[in-house]
Amino acid sequence: MDPITAAALAALAGSVGSEAGRQTWQALTALVRRPFRHGTAQGAATADGSPEPSSGELEIAALASDPADPLRAQALATALGVRAALDGEFRTDLEEWWQRAQATSGGDVHNTISGGTQNGPVLQGRDFSSLTFNMTRASNTDERG
Repeated sequence: MDPITAAALAALAGSVGSEAGRQTWQALTALVRRPFRHGTAQGAATADGSPEPSSGELEIAALASDPADPLRAQALATALGVRAALDGEFRTDLEEWWQRAQATSGGDVHNTISGGTQNGPVLQGRDFSSLTFNMTRASNTDERG
């Protein structure tokens, strides 16, 4: 399985405004909420006294509340990786989810600008968010004195 990167999780958490992003995030949330088929209850100690690994529920909620926080994205990526290593059924389901997520979020971008004059910034790309432009209009008057 290709590792699920923190950057990919942050991008996904930030794309829940789109229908595809919302559905993909909901599918991951539902997957994480399934019972953790390893050891004891979340947060409890194992037989040897070491802390029980996280199911990922706390991490997914934290990232959902602040998708721009790279530490929260990394915490979720780590929790998913550890859980996948310990729970074979979860690993299989996570791999299937990841393949669907990549297929859904993929896509080529073809940008074209033709004709006319663009009086301002022109952005070409895909999935822009949280952009701010501070622009002033140039005066068309000629100030000769």
